[in-house]
Amino acid sequence: MTAAVLGLLVLAGAGGLTACATAGPRSLLDDIRDGHVVLGTKFDQPGLGQRTPDKTFTGLDTEVSRYVVDFIADRNGWARPELTWRETPSAQRETLIKNGEVDMIAATYSINAGRLKAVDFAGPYLVTHQALLVRRDSGIRGLADIRPGMRLCSVSGSTPAQKVKDALPQVQLQEFDTYAACAEGVHQGVVDALTTDATILAGFAAGYGDEFSVVQLTKDDGTFWTNERYGIGLPKGDDRVRTAVNEALEDMHDSGAFAGMVRRNLGTAVDLGGKPAIGDLSFAAPK
Repeated sequence: MTAAVLGLLVLAGAGGLTACATAGPRSLLDDIRDGHVVLGTKFDQPGLGQRTPDKTFTGLDTEVSRYVVDFIADRNGWARPELTWRETPSAQRETLIKNGEVDMIAATYSINAGRLKAVDFAGPYLVTHQALLVRRDSGIRGLADIRPGMRLCSVSGSTPAQKVKDALPQVQLQEFDTYAACAEGVHQGVVDALTTDATILAGFAAGYGDEFSVVQLTKDDGTFWTNERYGIGLPKGDDRVRTAVNEALEDMHDSGAFAGMVRRNLGTAVDLGGKPAIGDLSFAAPK
């Protein structure tokens, strides 16, 4: 065998290995049936998705994920599968779904038109709104109490941070790397308030005892300042999976299980209102 031929065979073999290593999207239904599911969530959001020091996973989004998987397994007569948790930072979520690194993602994952171009969503399973985390003795009760020069904190590049820049140019916006750093900033008095989704703030409020309160932000007409609808991210185009997950979410709400999850993980610091219109994504349609 000549060196040239040997080289061609090596290249062909390498190409075959590369092709085999390229993963496409996973199928949640197939993986539940086969006994092992990979679930995406946050690892650093108290009350929503958090990895504890003993490497267990807690929070509302993790409970929602478990409910969905168990409901689908039970309905089909399959054994409940083994679960593996994968951290899914916000900027990586669509890529992780498309590459088949997770079956689904529940991670404070707001449904919007841009994301729907890359992935599908089941849900929404909750609706939340931008709010403030403040010390109870701050005197801040709403937008009218946000004074010029007040120090608000949010995460760099986040939607809440941009909203503050656009709508409240009179404040001093401090952009930190994590919401945990912002919450500690409020605790230490470095900043006056942390702003992001009320659900995220409720988790931090619970972690600091009675020190903080969550202030919902509303407009002059009484409507909420923003609406964020959390869904479960799924591979694009698998209607069978999306339907099955939506059925699980319907049961989760109708059975009262979701209300219990909210109480256990977020307490009473935030009111999520009634059951969303699960499966109706018309709010995210391109304008």
